[in-house]
Amino acid sequence: MSQTDTARSVTGQDEVVDLCRELIQIDTSNYGDHSGPGERVAAEYVAEKLAEVGLEPQIFESHKGRASTVARIEGEDPSRPALLIHGHTDVVPANAVDWTHHPFSGEIADGCVWGRGAVDMKDMDAMTLAVVRDRLRSGRRPPRDIVLAFLADEEAGGTYGARHLVDKHPDLFEGVTEAIGEVGGFSFTVNEKLRLYLVETAQKGMHWMKLTVDGTAGHGSMIHRDNAITELSEAVGRLGRYRFPVRVTKTLRHFLDELGDALGTELDPENMDETLAKLGGIAKLIGASLQNTANPTQLGAGYKVNVIPGQATAHVDARYLPGYEEEFLADLDRILGPRVKREDVHADKALETSFDGALVEAMQTALSAEDPIARAVPYMLSAGTDAKSFADLDIRCFGFAPLKLPPELDFAGMFHGVDERVPVDALKFGVRVLDRFIDAS
Repeated sequence: MSQTDTARSVTGQDEVVDLCRELIQIDTSNYGDHSGPGERVAAEYVAEKLAEVGLEPQIFESHKGRASTVARIEGEDPSRPALLIHGHTDVVPANAVDWTHHPFSGEIADGCVWGRGAVDMKDMDAMTLAVVRDRLRSGRRPPRDIVLAFLADEEAGGTYGARHLVDKHPDLFEGVTEAIGEVGGFSFTVNEKLRLYLVETAQKGMHWMKLTVDGTAGHGSMIHRDNAITELSEAVGRLGRYRFPVRVTKTLRHFLDELGDALGTELDPENMDETLAKLGGIAKLIGASLQNTANPTQLGAGYKVNVIPGQATAHVDARYLPGYEEEFLADLDRILGPRVKREDVHADKALETSFDGALVEAMQTALSAEDPIARAVPYMLSAGTDAKSFADLDIRCFGFAPLKLPPELDFAGMFHGVDERVPVDALKFGVRVLDRFIDAS
């Protein structure tokens, strides 16, 4: 058998695990300040893998080391609107001493590929590469044009990745009307007759904000009634303990109807504690879609133990439901009080689309073909993705990175967590589903 024949005989399922491992082994930690290694090596790796099968990928570097790779596959009917498949190559940092296996080893253990990015989201990057390489090696063109985008900087808001491309190179996405990306298509096993696959159709908006209180500086030994730290600490405490009211978006209502049907009961969004307890690893994701959230994440003040500082600061990760931004900001100001100044460090929109149309049908068809008890259902992501940038080009975005997961795996806990890992079988399942999805879409 010739080398060419050998290459053609390699399938997407054969190589997806190695692709995932090799991507994980490229450290693309994003600290949010350009202090990390950057995504350039990953961009070049992806470009090489795409060029090997005949594509002409382009690398766009928005800042030294911060690079994204884009390529277009010509479909059988170029008159049809194009599909975007996007993923990010950056990851959040990881402290190796906390991990069972080194976070940048891509080690295989206990039936899983371990490492930072295994689920967020080098698994989807690898599945996409595996499917595309397999199809192009075997001469199987997609029904319509597909744009592939492997992006920098998603973990810090996408400024140097998706946002840069949308603002500076919108022509790359000409004709694209729909997109699939991360944090959707994963399974939740209800029972032996039904497995739900959660497709992301909505995501919260964000206000990453800095809080500041100005006070009067002075000697630490004096009686002091205008201490900035005290004022800010009390405000942060109020905010951190506050439980925002439940708000039922159309996505939440659709999900609860589907879940209630699966569980054989009508679900009350105001009384979800008992239901969430039954949802295992997805409970965190669903619970956060019930209401707005604002979590204090950083505090800063002072420079010496006997000096009362004149200013104290805090940072807050605030997320709001689609349609509730105005209410949310008013709640924040009321909770924080008049002494606290808030300013956005990074803000972005909420998104929500309906769960219907040919693309949704293609997802269900592809899932059912590989898992006969599959049912696709919509849900809201409590975080944000690069879809926020692509929505500005009037692209309808979904989260669909299909994984059939063991019920005992804490999938939500894998995101930004210690010992992040993805089952090998889930990667191969994802390749099969994505391949079918492309044909059906």
